[in-house]
Amino acid sequence: MIQHAPWFEEARLGMFVHWGIYALPARHEWVMNQEEITVEEYSKYFQRFDPDLYDPREWARAARDAGMKYVVLTTKHHDGFCLWDSALTDYKATNTPAGRDLIAPYVEALRAEGLKVGFYHSLIDWHHPDFTVDGVHPQRNAADVEILNAGRDMGRYREYLHGQVRELLSNYGTIDYLFFDFSYADTKIGEFWGGKGADDWDSERLLAMVRELQPGIVVNDRLGIPGDVVTPEQYQPTEPMMLHGQAVTWEACQTLNGSWGYHRDNLNYKSVDLLIRMLVDGVSNGGNLLLNIGPTGRGSIDPRALASLQGIGQWMKLHSRSIYGAGPAQFTAPTDARYTQRGNRLYVHLFAWPFEYIHLPGLAGKVEYAQLLNDASEVFLKEVDPDQEAFNTIPGGQPPGTLTVKLPVQRPDVAVPVLELYLKESARD
Repeated sequence: MIQHAPWFEEARLGMFVHWGIYALPARHEWVMNQEEITVEEYSKYFQRFDPDLYDPREWARAARDAGMKYVVLTTKHHDGFCLWDSALTDYKATNTPAGRDLIAPYVEALRAEGLKVGFYHSLIDWHHPDFTVDGVHPQRNAADVEILNAGRDMGRYREYLHGQVRELLSNYGTIDYLFFDFSYADTKIGEFWGGKGADDWDSERLLAMVRELQPGIVVNDRLGIPGDVVTPEQYQPTEPMMLHGQAVTWEACQTLNGSWGYHRDNLNYKSVDLLIRMLVDGVSNGGNLLLNIGPTGRGSIDPRALASLQGIGQWMKLHSRSIYGAGPAQFTAPTDARYTQRGNRLYVHLFAWPFEYIHLPGLAGKVEYAQLLNDASEVFLKEVDPDQEAFNTIPGGQPPGTLTVKLPVQRPDVAVPVLELYLKESARD
């Protein structure tokens, strides 16, 4: 557990928000990179960014109602555009038709809803004149890359990066989480030539400044040096994440449809039950889920994203105590189920609904009471004699130590049914 910020692992579910001028092309937040757009061509989005429907109070309420405990917003993405009134650049929201700092009301809205405040900040900047062209840069295939890089100075860019982080952590009160993105030096991905990392960012000095300005902050692992949180992206770890034999704090960063920024024509939305199973699976392995939305160019949450959040919220309203403050269990779950544990309560998340019985290995004699979590209705426990012979309507015995739970035939009308087992004192660690 993060000693100075125990809230992080207890929260388990947060909302990522990718929002910037890339919401206007509405075809992926990396559109500048993917379509190799120049700074001059990209400026048409800067000139027309007018989020008249932006109301961060609505974002905060949507996150809270979905059961989320923290929110992380892109203060600046790789395109270099800043959502706050930075003194270090003109490439900022105050100089667009938006005409105002968009970070301050976001921070205020989160605090009003009791949510922890998170900032995302890109280490990369495709707009800055001193950020050298490399294999990730939109102009990587330009015929005159050497000419483009002539006179660029990563030292000057580094001071700009540090200065902007100082602004963000000095001007908005307590910030709970800082998500840097990303380092790519020494990668084996061939197209990432000229990749940048800890030396380019002067990460040790940068992290020291962050901790000086915000002593209680949680910082992720993408500076190219160790952080507080490991951040697997777009995949789910299949077991607790380990480093040198010790479990580490981790957070799976996931999208609703494969895109981070608003992508109008991407219809590859995950179902609500899949999102909930991803959350449960992560918590069962000691991780958090940071689930992303990409608001539109007008600042509103896309109705498809809002429907996903509402579906998660309906489930969390009934089942949140199997998630908040819960983590890996001391027992091994059967096929098509995941365990989480919180003190003396063991939660059995049923990814598939069995007929009448579920058999839980190693739990015989260790449970004093069991119920369905959605309505607190009792379910019955039994231990079948391992030597019982199957005959007509009589099922055969289960392996020694197996606890059998009798379930109703009809599956509860929830995305993922959950059993709540009260462990006997002798069964706890």
